Amino acid sequence: MRIDAIAEQLIRMALAEDLGTGQPSGGCDVTTDPIISEDHESGGVLVARAPGVVAGLDVALRVWRELDGGVAMEVAVGDGGRVSTGDRIATVRGKTRGIISAERVALNFLQHLSGVATATAALVAKLEGTGTRLLDTRKTTPGMRTLEKQAVVLGGGMNHRMGLWDMALIKDNHIVASGGIASAVAGVRQAFPDLKIEVEVTGEAELAEALEAGVDRVMLDNMTVEEMRAAIATARANPAALEIELSGGVTEATLPELAGLGADFISVGAITHSAPALDISLEIESRAAGGLLVDTPGD
Repeated sequence: MRIDAIAEQLIRMALAEDLGTGQPSGGCDVTTDPIISEDHESGGVLVARAPGVVAGLDVALRVWRELDGGVAMEVAVGDGGRVSTGDRIATVRGKTRGIISAERVALNFLQHLSGVATATAALVAKLEGTGTRLLDTRKTTPGMRTLEKQAVVLGGGMNHRMGLWDMALIKDNHIVASGGIASAVAGVRQAFPDLKIEVEVTGEAELAEALEAGVDRVMLDNMTVEEMRAAIATARANPAALEIELSGGVTEATLPELAGLGADFISVGAITHSAPALDISLEIESRAAGGLLVDTPGD
């Protein structure tokens, strides 16, 4: 998983938040440091406590290496791999203090990103054989967009635009503020002639305007199934080969019916903004003692 500059900063901020950098303790783990000697080494085993898709191992390792640059990870099930309850995902080896002190932050990233991948995979499975692909949205956790969108791909989904810079998506507020779809499309096309343009439409009149403007993709947003079926038929009859995306209130229950309409894409914000974390725990096995030192699945 690619860790960009924003994610690097986020990792450091999360560790500073947890260790209390700037507090009277001076950024110290006041529980771990007095109990475990500085030279004590361990292997921490990451175990799946629920079935799902793994995502974020590189991020978790980066968290641990922020406290101990010598930490190593032995991976049993890599990013994008599926796990069952009880499966060993990976083993982290290094200084015990660093492993335990960074545990919660590492797991926060790993559990969340694995949850995104797992939620994505569940919806992708319902689209199998339909020719319709699952898209994410910009409804992401601030600072974690690149990581979450990578987790979507690991779960079998596709990325929509990464931000406001790589694709034009003309929505209702743009249409109102610019005076209409035609003027909005013309404005974008004049400023960025090589950029792909998508327009959000909510009815037949807007669809007709978008088709007339020659856009690359239309998003049928918050329409009934019958309205979408009719709109898709109209769009497919258009001489220009444009893409069709469905959006708005899509759930796991409604996805199969929507997939049967024949759109190219269905976008779902919930796979990033509402994905439940995948339950993963860390079990520390002490090298020095040759046995179990502590099992910390909770806090």
